[in-house]
Amino acid sequence: MTNQKHIGRHADRLAALRAECLRLGLHGVLVPRADAFLGEYVPPANERLAWLTGFTGSAGLALVLRDRAFLFVDGRYTTQAAAEADPALWQIRHLTDQPPAEVLQAEAPGARIGHDPWLHTEPALARLTAAGATLVPLEANPVDAVWTDRPGLPDGPARPHSAALAGRDAALKREEAAAQLRAAGEAAAVLADPHSVAWLLNIRGGDLAHTPLVLAQALLRDDATVELFLDPARADAALHEHLGNAVALRPPAGLGAALDALAPRKVRCDPDATPSWIARRLRAAGAEPTAGEDPCRLPRACKTEAEQQGARAAQHRDALALVRFLAWFAAAAPGGALTEVSAAARLRAFRAEDPAFVAESFPAISGAGEHGAIVHYRATEATDRPIRPDEAYLIDSGAQYPDGTTDVTRTLWTGPGTPPEELAARYTRVLQGHLALSATRFPDGVAGPHLDAIARRALWAAGLDYDHGTGHGIGSFLSVHEGPAGISRAARPVPLRPGMILSNEPGFYLPGAYGIRIENLLLVRPAPRQPGQQKPFLEFETLTLAPYERRLVLPAMLSPAERAQVDAYHARVLAELAPALDAPTRAWLAAACAPLG
Repeated sequence: MTNQKHIGRHADRLAALRAECLRLGLHGVLVPRADAFLGEYVPPANERLAWLTGFTGSAGLALVLRDRAFLFVDGRYTTQAAAEADPALWQIRHLTDQPPAEVLQAEAPGARIGHDPWLHTEPALARLTAAGATLVPLEANPVDAVWTDRPGLPDGPARPHSAALAGRDAALKREEAAAQLRAAGEAAAVLADPHSVAWLLNIRGGDLAHTPLVLAQALLRDDATVELFLDPARADAALHEHLGNAVALRPPAGLGAALDALAPRKVRCDPDATPSWIARRLRAAGAEPTAGEDPCRLPRACKTEAEQQGARAAQHRDALALVRFLAWFAAAAPGGALTEVSAAARLRAFRAEDPAFVAESFPAISGAGEHGAIVHYRATEATDRPIRPDEAYLIDSGAQYPDGTTDVTRTLWTGPGTPPEELAARYTRVLQGHLALSATRFPDGVAGPHLDAIARRALWAAGLDYDHGTGHGIGSFLSVHEGPAGISRAARPVPLRPGMILSNEPGFYLPGAYGIRIENLLLVRPAPRQPGQQKPFLEFETLTLAPYERRLVLPAMLSPAERAQVDAYHARVLAELAPALDAPTRAWLAAACAPLG
């Protein structure tokens, strides 16, 4: 009965949206998983895609036509989308292999397709226009017109983030970013991404459940002054003092007039991070929007010494919580009394014992057996299942601390029996790729896509692969997914630089059976010079501290160098964590970190 109610509810919502499109004279409408800030996470009030389709992943796009509806997701979410969206209502398409432009060209050539210009970038719309669709910018979002019980928007306070943790004063950041604008002859830059606003002004907030942001946009001018578009009621005396006289607080509704006042000068807009509404407004006013990267994006990715030290400290505290969880899980899992939800809740409780814990950095991915094969699975009351004896369990989780953001994945064997040979062999191949990437030294100037294959080589040798990137950037008390650098075939070729923190997370997934992923965070740092070296090289420092699952490692498959690498890592984990653990947990960790032999 519950499932029928769920299906009926989404059918009614789709019908209501189609009626609204008909009223507006449209053949269809685009509904992305986005809000006006174009971030990965959105507040409940802007979860339009989930409200309409039932799909709860962090990336996706719906195309609603009068008689058909399509849901586009990437490789992380194909299994999840098929499970969450009613197939009688939605045709699932792979975002890369069957992109919306191709579907539009085939299914609705020349159709009038409405879109909310706050929710799409100009490049994204250009790809659809090239398919022959007539895209109609709408004054109001049609989903909002039919979403009668839509939640309210966040309205909590914005807070200062100390310069001691940031490692750089906001005034210095503003001046360095403004110098980029002066060099380019630009009057201002639109900071449409709240992460850039948070980084530039050293402020944080609680508008999102897992990322400490205040959802706000800003204009950075070439004289290093800033207009911050944030409801003044959200700023107390401490924030006003922190921002100083060079930052003017404006209500969000004032952004349009501020853009108009920039005419006829050049204004930088990052094409990948700016809603099309903003560029359209600038052109209408007579200003010249110029395509250029957000001046805060690359500096934000290159962590200061203070942020690097903070990351190490946060990872150490996080590791203590994770190891306590792993020891608890090893004892409890063979009994079969745990569930995906209860295990994730226990890990969160271990983390919350740290007074510095703020929140999880994303909803924990707690997947047992076949659920582990869903790359971004999220256990809910509806999907929760027991964690059974003798199966694989994947736990991908992280936390937000004022001095750092964490993200770690371990694949575990529940026991008490011995894992199947095939599972162990595939785990060992994933581990080999993980080890190979972490040990890589590379010339300065190499970008993430150049390194992606290193983590896949052992899997490729056996005819195996995984349909997601190998690594993403990590923020500093900001988003757990941060650009511009990444280790992926699809990532932009941004050279890796000292201070960047990226994940290292190869995997393998057998749908309907199990998933394997092993993830540590890596800090890019200069590598020691070697005799005869002609140019600077870089290397990785592993920040994450947690043992691998020894029961899933086949030592005979590892080379002597790989076995030595695992043993050295485990010795480090034991040495750094054991002094702060209670005796039973310390004994468990010593066994988990024993040499492979």
